[in-house]
Amino acid sequence: METSEILKKVRKIEIKARGLSSNIFVGQYHSAFKGRGMAFSEVREYQFGDDVRDIDWNVTARFHRPYVKVFEEERELTVMLLIDVSGSLDFGTSRQMKRDMVTEIAATLAFSAIQNNDKIGVIFFSDKIEKYIPPKKGRKHILYIIREMLDFHQESHRTDMTVPVEFLSSVMKRHCTAFVLSDFYTRSDFSQSLTICNRKHDVVAIQVYDQRAKELPDVGLMKIVDAETGFEQYIDTGSKKLREAHRRYWLTRQRGLTETFRKSNVDFVSIATHEDFVKALLILFKQRS
Repeated sequence: METSEILKKVRKIEIKARGLSSNIFVGQYHSAFKGRGMAFSEVREYQFGDDVRDIDWNVTARFHRPYVKVFEEERELTVMLLIDVSGSLDFGTSRQMKRDMVTEIAATLAFSAIQNNDKIGVIFFSDKIEKYIPPKKGRKHILYIIREMLDFHQESHRTDMTVPVEFLSSVMKRHCTAFVLSDFYTRSDFSQSLTICNRKHDVVAIQVYDQRAKELPDVGLMKIVDAETGFEQYIDTGSKKLREAHRRYWLTRQRGLTETFRKSNVDFVSIATHEDFVKALLILFKQRS
C-alpha cells in the first residue's frame, strides 16, 4: 500500500473513530473500565441513598450523626490491544474484511482511552509476537498504531492464542485492561493461560467473524482455502447435509469459546462483519458498568 493511500485511510478511520469515541463511547467507557482503585478523599454527612458500608463510624460517633467516607477514583489506566494479524483475518464476504473491522474497533477503543487520559499499547500476534508497541498517551501515538494496523506485514499466518496472553502476563508488570481482538481460530487450548492472565489484568475478548463461518450459502461447488495453512479443497455447498454439518461445527466451536471465557471470568462479545460493532460494544460496556 502506498504512503498516500495509507494516510488517507488513517485519516478516514481517525474521523470515524474519534466521532464514535467522543459522542457515544466516552461515558460508557469511563464507567465500564475503572481505574486502579479508589482513594480516600474526605468525609461528609450521610445523605439518603448513600451506601451504609461507607459510613465512617469514628467520625459518626464523634459528631453523633452519620458521616460517610468519600472516595475518588484513581482513574488513569493502561490499555493494551492484543490484535490478531494471522492469515484468517484476511477474509470477508459482506461489507468488509475481518481485519478492517478489527482495525476500526481497535481505533475506536484507542481514542476512547486517550479521551480518558489512559495510556494505550499494542501487541500484534499470530502464532508468535509479531510486534510490541509499548503504551503511551496522545493522538500522535494512536495515529502511529493505526498506520501499523493498516500496513502491517506479518511473518506467520498461523494463530496461537496462548502466545499473546502469556506475553501480556510477562511484559505488563502492573494491572492493565486488555482487549483481545481476534476471530479465535486457534489450534491451542489457551484457557489456562487466559485464566492466569485475567487474575492479574482485566481481559476483554472481542471476536470478529464472517457470516459464512456460521452459514454456508447454497452455491454449488466451491473452492475453499485455509488462509493459515494454505490447504485447498472443493466442497459441494449444494449438499444440505454438508451445510448442516458446517453449522453444527460453528455452534460447537462457539460453545467451547464461550465456556473458555466463562471459566476464565473474561467478558466476551462476538461481532459479525455485517453487523454494527457500535451496538455490540455499547451492550458490552453497559454490562460492565
